[in-house]
Amino acid sequence: MDETKLNELIGKAVAEMSVAESAPLIYLGDKLGLYRAMAGAGPLTSQDLADRTGTRERYVREWLNNQAAGGIVDYHAGDGTYELSDESAHLWADESSPVFLAGQVEVIGAMWADADRLADAFRSGDGVDWGDHDHRLYPGVQRFYGALYRGSLVQEWIPALDGIETKLREGARVADVGCGYGISTVLLAEAFPRSTFVGFDAHPESIAAAEKAAADAGVSDRVRFEIADAASFGGSGYDLICFFDALHDMGDPVSAAAHSRSALAEDGTVMLVEPAAGDRVEDNLNPVGRTYYAGSTFLCTPSALAQPGGHSLGAQAGPQRLGEVLADAGFTHRRTAMATPFNLVLEARP
Repeated sequence: MDETKLNELIGKAVAEMSVAESAPLIYLGDKLGLYRAMAGAGPLTSQDLADRTGTRERYVREWLNNQAAGGIVDYHAGDGTYELSDESAHLWADESSPVFLAGQVEVIGAMWADADRLADAFRSGDGVDWGDHDHRLYPGVQRFYGALYRGSLVQEWIPALDGIETKLREGARVADVGCGYGISTVLLAEAFPRSTFVGFDAHPESIAAAEKAAADAGVSDRVRFEIADAASFGGSGYDLICFFDALHDMGDPVSAAAHSRSALAEDGTVMLVEPAAGDRVEDNLNPVGRTYYAGSTFLCTPSALAQPGGHSLGAQAGPQRLGEVLADAGFTHRRTAMATPFNLVLEARP
């Protein structure tokens, strides 16, 4: 027994459990509006925060102490007040921030709720359909990825594609495959009012939410949504077909990519956005990779295994495997247009 290694592992385990037990408190802080009430308010007592949020001081005090112990809020010992810094508010209170993280904690809540279901799937090898997860998964995914997309999609990813920004400004036909709650579709429609957009998803509840999002954003005149899977969605002559963090969830990604190829205009482009990953396991043994492997175990792999096709790329497929899927689907031009700490953006053309 290596006592030094044992003690190091004990220290890591205590830190892990501290974070794990605190995640539900972050969820409560988001759900109850505690972070939003603290944002920009300066130092507050626990009673001040309880009054602002219609909650009970004794619960709020304990919550604040947990948040202070984790460094999310600052504690001022001199007067016993608590403060949410502008930087911390950027992560937990501002849903328009590109680094807003509270949505991911909502996803974590759904994962915990589904843990017994996943244990059964481990034993049987069966998949778990995307629509069969805990209800918190879907808004959580929309809120987490919405932050990433708001900060990068129009500003960085679209300009990284050859000639696409110009086409969109002039007026292009766009399909968003696996659109979920429609955040990506709506963002594109807001930025490029001369283009038309259609979002496809096999999950009816997500399509209903996407239609509402488009109506709320005032872009329903150029956006529509349909219930359809990736291998059979309708339409042709698309100038751009997008897969936002969706292809790796599909049981037959080659067929999905091949169908997109057949639906493209002659000079059309497929934009594939996937979680950041290297091609080797050892490339992904880091906090971002760990997070994506967790999501892949609970969500992406079970979803793919629940579908016909026999494929299960997982959320850490990496550019080589993704490139092979695109090549098998008949794309002769393939390149990594951009790589960020959280995403890969691949471009494919026939």
